[in-house]
Amino acid sequence: MQKDFVILVHGGAGAWEQAPGRLEFAKEACRAAAQAGQLVLLDGGSALKAAEAAVRVLEDDPNLDAGRGSYPNIRGEIEMDAMIMDGRTLDIGAVAAVQRIRHPISLALTLLTVENTNFLVGTGAEVYADEIKFPRCEHNDLLADPAFWSSETEIVTSDTVGAVVRDSPGNLAAATSTGGIRGKLSGRVGDSPLVGSGAYADNLTAAVSATGRGEGLMKIVISKLVCDFVAAGLSAQEACQAAINHLDERVQGEGGLIAIDNQGRIGFAYNTTAMPYAYAMGSGAIIIGQ
Repeated sequence: MQKDFVILVHGGAGAWEQAPGRLEFAKEACRAAAQAGQLVLLDGGSALKAAEAAVRVLEDDPNLDAGRGSYPNIRGEIEMDAMIMDGRTLDIGAVAAVQRIRHPISLALTLLTVENTNFLVGTGAEVYADEIKFPRCEHNDLLADPAFWSSETEIVTSDTVGAVVRDSPGNLAAATSTGGIRGKLSGRVGDSPLVGSGAYADNLTAAVSATGRGEGLMKIVISKLVCDFVAAGLSAQEACQAAINHLDERVQGEGGLIAIDNQGRIGFAYNTTAMPYAYAMGSGAIIIGQ
């Protein structure tokens, strides 16, 4: 039996109070991303394609830490991570530490059905992108830019973007994309591209996308934890809050979560000052929050 679809996106949990004007831009980006995914679903598209479409919009926004807005590493280079997961098959596609890729989430999606190769990193991922003629963008090197090292650029407001979707047939998908921590070591990879940490999707339980300090999120495999809580009988909202409580109590971590369970119920929780988000249920109006 088909039901109304649901899409929920986030623009990153973080210290948004340091730049309140940017938070409004981030909320608008989330609205546009939810709408992009909603349009895919209204046209009969899958949860997987809707999640990709939504995250591509977020990757295009310079106010968010993914794609165009990715924070540079300690060398002034942009290195990005992304993953996408199909809750119907449990297939994943992921890339990490990639440069000159405008839409890492779409490159990750190309790997989802590649036999024996679902996760590529660094130059290997970039060579693969060139081999399949995946579009590349100009190199972004900020090492020589004095503005990069100025005190005004020290403000870090957000971390990671993501989307979770339940389509009308009931299939779930989750997607997460990030530029990582500002000033990170070259080659550092956080939770975002790691299955079960940055995202997880299983038609039997829920679809989840995580955001925050990756080192803490990885320690408790937070996205899979949400799914396990749903399997134990919690709703999406209860499961997200329980996982954030565990993150805080067990590893003193900071972050946020969005989820849709297999009943189509949404959930979100965070222990930072804000996490811009937006969601749509069926053809209804898009709801925005923070």
